[in-house]
Amino acid sequence: MQSRKSFSRIVVKVGSSLISPRANAIELKYLKALIEQIEKLWLDNKEVVLVSSGAVACGMSLLGLKKRPRDMDSLQAAAAIGQNELMAIYRRLLKEKNRLCAQLLLTWDDFENRNRYLNVRATLRTLLKNKALPVINENDTVSTDEIRFGDNDRLSAMVANLIGADLLLILSDVDGLYRLPGKQVIERVDEITPEIISFCCKTDKPEGSGLASYSQSHKPEGSGLASYSQSHKPGCVGGMSSKLEAIKIAGGAGVTAIIANGRSKDSLLKSVYGQSIGTFFAPHKPCLKAKKTWIAYGVRTRGRLIVDSGAKKALIEAGKSLLSVGIGEIEGDFKPDDIVSIVDKDHNEFARGKVNFSAKDLRRLKGRRLEEEVIHRDDLVIL
Repeated sequence: MQSRKSFSRIVVKVGSSLISPRANAIELKYLKALIEQIEKLWLDNKEVVLVSSGAVACGMSLLGLKKRPRDMDSLQAAAAIGQNELMAIYRRLLKEKNRLCAQLLLTWDDFENRNRYLNVRATLRTLLKNKALPVINENDTVSTDEIRFGDNDRLSAMVANLIGADLLLILSDVDGLYRLPGKQVIERVDEITPEIISFCCKTDKPEGSGLASYSQSHKPEGSGLASYSQSHKPGCVGGMSSKLEAIKIAGGAGVTAIIANGRSKDSLLKSVYGQSIGTFFAPHKPCLKAKKTWIAYGVRTRGRLIVDSGAKKALIEAGKSLLSVGIGEIEGDFKPDDIVSIVDKDHNEFARGKVNFSAKDLRRLKGRRLEEEVIHRDDLVIL
């Protein structure tokens, strides 16, 4: 088996199952061990970004709640109280090392608006340069179904793509991806095939950001991010399946990913320095450039264009732009410059792109040969 390499810019995602295994209390022993490992990486000139759950658990503890709230208002209130406490814990632990931390709370809007996307990237790179620890979480206090990521696995992958990380490490409470039946850990995955996906779907349990358990039904699941008008596969909500979706996103931008047990001693250090631990996911080759990564994985799609077989062949094999004559159906209510999915007649998504026409205009002009491309090849990504 090919040996693993050492990494230099790492995004670490830690979920609620590690930080608050009892759901309403933070496990300081674990966080101290995590910060100790991060300090050792800093001393070796590694760059680390932390995507951390745990705000709701902190809020529940401070509010004296034994059971997780069921309504959105109470969850968001717990997140608002708990996020401040969670950052205070990180700040205290890092102060002991004479280090600084920074808080970034993100929503979809921060990725979909290109200027905000670039501003977040610049901020993160400056924090890394100054050896401050960026602690990122979804902005649960203001997120609605329309702007929520749904879990921190997805958010961590998008952050890894955003900053050009070379490793996405998802620390969980399991040893990696298990081969079913049984519990044999798969050491290496070069491609996420239907067989690989089948290993997680029957035994999954939700895990992730603070509000993930409130509403799973709204989150479509497609080839990468939330696609227009797609539904979940039965039994594939949250848990390991969301991790595989995140790894697809990271892999598309050339980011290696590892799923490992965060409770194993020095799991962060072992992952970064190439020791065999957990499940290693090789990145895609060739990887996408920055702009096309953003089109493919950084923006929610606003509609779908169903194209004929000739158009599909021209896009995939000849690298052509999408012309109006190849479009059969138009779904959604998108505007010019929105990102849309491109699907074949069997409704399989195979590309995404920035459209030059609104859905209204495309329906009105349907069947005509237009002078301008519907999607120019420079704004189109084959998935």
